[in-house]
Amino acid sequence: MTSRPSPGHEVPDDFDPAAAGSAEESLAMYARLRACCPLARSGRYGGFWALTRYADVAAAAADPVTFISSVRAVVPSDPRGLRRPPLNYDAPAHTPYRRALDRTLQRARIARLEPRLRAHAARELTPLVERGGGDVAQGFGARFPAWVTTEWLNLDPDLAPELAATAARWVRAWRALDREVVDETSERMYAMARDLVRDRRASPRPVEEDPAASLLSERPEGRPLEEEHIVGALRQCLVVGMVAPPVLLGSVCAHLARHPELQAGLRARPELLPAALEEFLRLFTPYRGFARTVSAEIELHGRRIRPGEPVTLVYASANRDGTVFPDPDAFVLARPNIAAHLAFGRGRHACAGMPLARLSMRLALEELLRRTSAIELDGPVESARMPEIGAVSVPVRLRPA
Repeated sequence: MTSRPSPGHEVPDDFDPAAAGSAEESLAMYARLRACCPLARSGRYGGFWALTRYADVAAAAADPVTFISSVRAVVPSDPRGLRRPPLNYDAPAHTPYRRALDRTLQRARIARLEPRLRAHAARELTPLVERGGGDVAQGFGARFPAWVTTEWLNLDPDLAPELAATAARWVRAWRALDREVVDETSERMYAMARDLVRDRRASPRPVEEDPAASLLSERPEGRPLEEEHIVGALRQCLVVGMVAPPVLLGSVCAHLARHPELQAGLRARPELLPAALEEFLRLFTPYRGFARTVSAEIELHGRRIRPGEPVTLVYASANRDGTVFPDPDAFVLARPNIAAHLAFGRGRHACAGMPLARLSMRLALEELLRRTSAIELDGPVESARMPEIGAVSVPVRLRPA
């Protein structure tokens, strides 16, 4: 796994992912790195490497033997050093947790969830439409995903608003490296996870319908999973579905506001929305901080990576690699190779919830377009910090249908 820098290109010793002020500027920075320094080094967040080309990101994500997840799985990482399955585990320890979650995300169950999720989307969108606008990312984009998580995990519906608020505070604190608030909000979500396990022990549910019950049913090598690890997996489930959707929905809405002809086309032909969603996922992949470390020293693009050094897989950059996706910064409906995008990762740690994520994003956009005649920007767009990339605050005006 060895290659050399492009001839005539200087390899920078350091890059700063926080130097760019907007998502667009960050994406331009990654485009420059793809051209001259596909394996870049940053001194921020304790130091890490960044893979920026599609081929390298896809190969690393698909090679869990060389690129392992059990040391560092995200940059910046949890300062407490906590390891939660399945994201922070390697196989075979990772496998029973992933199997248990996958069991609850089969096509038949996702189909049964659709009517309830559509009702939640319509209800949560109503205040924004009736006001004539607001922050679509921090409002609708943060509240609706809490209902998606609530339905998937079979939480008490009264917890959904609290989960939305708690997860939003946790995400903001994580990006700002505010350990006190990270600890406080994380402990609240741990309490939710412990309550969930306690309830499922007392009142079991079908394993195909309930992630907690499914985790409790696992018996690797004939033994149940440790309860604190089950709690950790559920704590991870409480937040993973709350981080990306506001950024993705905000980025898509900002794009639609800047391209009213695309809005009009999707309203006129809603059957095109699933294909449009795949291109939105490619264009606005919100991940640049998911990381691995190497199990043994390797040389790549003339640089040496040693075990313990985080290597981020910059999915957002890979999905704009022009050698794979021609005219990579443009929205192109029905790209011939759109199925190759890496919005949900690849390999053992590909997003378990991708069918639920696709459904929820489609429903959110369907309801938003159906209820409006125009989406217009109504102020500056705020961009995310590491580990995400995209729009975290998108004030819009909504013209009613």
